[in-house]
Amino acid sequence: MSPLTGSELGLLAALAVVVAAFSFFLGGVNPAAIFARALGKDLSAGSGNPGATNAGRVLGRKWGVLVGVLDVIKGLLPVWLVVSTVGVFYAYIAGIAAVLGHVFSPFLRGRGGKGVATALGAILAVHPWYAVALLVVFLIAFVVTRWVALGSMLAAIALVVIGILAVFAPGVLEPLGGSVGWATGVWAVVLGGIILARHQRNVREATSRFPHP
Repeated sequence: MSPLTGSELGLLAALAVVVAAFSFFLGGVNPAAIFARALGKDLSAGSGNPGATNAGRVLGRKWGVLVGVLDVIKGLLPVWLVVSTVGVFYAYIAGIAAVLGHVFSPFLRGRGGKGVATALGAILAVHPWYAVALLVVFLIAFVVTRWVALGSMLAAIALVVIGILAVFAPGVLEPLGGSVGWATGVWAVVLGGIILARHQRNVREATSRFPHP
């Protein structure tokens, strides 16, 4: 294969920018904030987080479920469109951009949710069996502890582990299908890292429950 010319590299870079921008702004649309405004509710009455869990607390469980579904869709839709047209590498860019859009919504002046549901949608679009494995981790943790944040953090840690395995032990992931390698590894670690970073307060709460020497 001959090396790419400068113009070809420019076109690929431009495509990456377009994919990232489209996904970021779509991810930035925040259903929790939209529904709260329409219903005359203030999301700061709960944890202050404009995501599905807090929407369920403030607006009611049905609204929380609806917000969660829409947050998954806004991660799944751009990634599915991209992977169906220009390939998995750009789909990885789309997924990370959609999650960052949710976390740092341009429509909420840089505020946003924790990115869990949107990341799940992005993962479903490219590696559905990874998403199933992460859901199992989340559900087990939630059933045992009844703590959504802990389930989310453990699923994020599992995603980071998947990323490491994708690079250094790809054979372990073969039963789950999908591509492996550096691109997959970086994608998974970045997504997991974003979610863990957004749960810093929950991490502190979790560690404070254990006695210190």
